[in-house]
Amino acid sequence: MKKKILFFMPSFEGGGVEKNLILVANFFAKKPIELKLITASKKYKKNFNNKVNFISPNSHIWDKLGRIPKYFISLYLLFLEYLKDKNFIVFCFQGNIFCILFCKFFKIKIVIRPNSSPAGWSKNTIKKKIFSKVFNLTDKIIVNSYDFKKELKKKFNINSTTIYNPLNSKDIIKLSKYKIKKTYFNKNSLKIISVGRLVDQKDHMTLLKAINEIKNKIRISLLIIGEGNNKKIIKEFISNNNLEKSVKLKDYTKNPFPYIKQADVFILTSKFEGLPNVLLEAITLKKFVISTDCPTGPNEILDGGKGGLLFKVGDFLDLGKKIQFFKNNYKLCKKINYYAQKQLFKYDSSNNLNKYYKNIVEILNN
Repeated sequence: MKKKILFFMPSFEGGGVEKNLILVANFFAKKPIELKLITASKKYKKNFNNKVNFISPNSHIWDKLGRIPKYFISLYLLFLEYLKDKNFIVFCFQGNIFCILFCKFFKIKIVIRPNSSPAGWSKNTIKKKIFSKVFNLTDKIIVNSYDFKKELKKKFNINSTTIYNPLNSKDIIKLSKYKIKKTYFNKNSLKIISVGRLVDQKDHMTLLKAINEIKNKIRISLLIIGEGNNKKIIKEFISNNNLEKSVKLKDYTKNPFPYIKQADVFILTSKFEGLPNVLLEAITLKKFVISTDCPTGPNEILDGGKGGLLFKVGDFLDLGKKIQFFKNNYKLCKKINYYAQKQLFKYDSSNNLNKYYKNIVEILNN
């Protein structure tokens, strides 16, 4: 009997999670396994191998709704699949708690891949107890950094397997060569870029405060790419502090790489992460990285600061100093960035995709 995997990803939002799912699913499509993807949206369907069978609602109204409604419609679709055929396992990339409880109730094997550090979703005792009990019901947990693995063990006494995000360097370099019509960076300025959803987790306000602090010391041109609930707040800060000439905003784009290629520095100001793909992508394009030392990922990617500069979450004054350090120590920073580039072998796409396949096959065969 042919083995079957149902990927569970209710909401597609254009981030690193989606990129990893696409890479994993397309790699698995080359194997003798039947693949289905349960989601509330079809907008990324063309990015998947045609062997990945989409199970999703016909109506596009779900694209406009939040995550919770998408979780429940996706669970309903999963239930319908269960009624048809019970010979599958679920590989969950999102909505872990909901999906785990559903699968355990119907005695379905489940592998989960949490995407961000527990620091972002376990801030009180009740939540910790819930996550600890529910996560322990899974057949396997895969995380994308060793620091993430340590946090799960420390906070929840949960064992997990670390597999780094598969990095397709060739595609990133190829996509970076696309020509862009509009120029966002000012000439003769330090070109800074930040890519990420405009939400509290990404903390763009710390970046803006740092730019405002040093705007009279360095000529800076900052481009922020992303969409989200904090866009209005960000625009107001830019206007109130007369930063319109120095800071530009651009809505989410599927291909941010030509813009990253034009920059001098990539800055990440997140409060928490998992293993931020965007740092790996920036380093692939030989960009110097300044990042928060947030849980988890940046410290691991930058090897404790050997491959880039780290600063404390929310410390805009230190970030401002780090930007000035890059400006005044370009040759040294070039060596630091070269070190980061040499570490990218850890994220080799083929190696890590094979690890995913090996781990999933183990569960399929048990």
